[in-house]
Amino acid sequence: MDLTLPPQVTERAFAQLAQINANTAEPQALRVAVEGGGCSGFQYEITLEEQADADDMVLEQDGQRVLIDQVSLPFLADAVIDFTAELIGARFVIENPNATSSCGCGTSFSI
Repeated sequence: MDLTLPPQVTERAFAQLAQINANTAEPQALRVAVEGGGCSGFQYEITLEEQADADDMVLEQDGQRVLIDQVSLPFLADAVIDFTAELIGARFVIENPNATSSCGCGTSFSI
């Protein structure tokens, strides 16, 4: 029995995505992926895309979509995708309970 949960997307992240899409004819989806590399072994890749792939997990709220590919999904189990605005800048962030360490940039982690 698999007790891991898919990632969650906060209201703030969906609201930011809606703001990004507010003046676009073709709404973009937020793709969150995990790739090898970075200073800690893995890194998050966050991009905007128009379409989902057939095997993507799609998390949707109020017409806004977050896409996660099947390879990245195990690395993001139980994670929280959020949006933060700080003095150093505004960005989508991932709170990942699977990461045993991360670096100062916030996009690189190890398991």
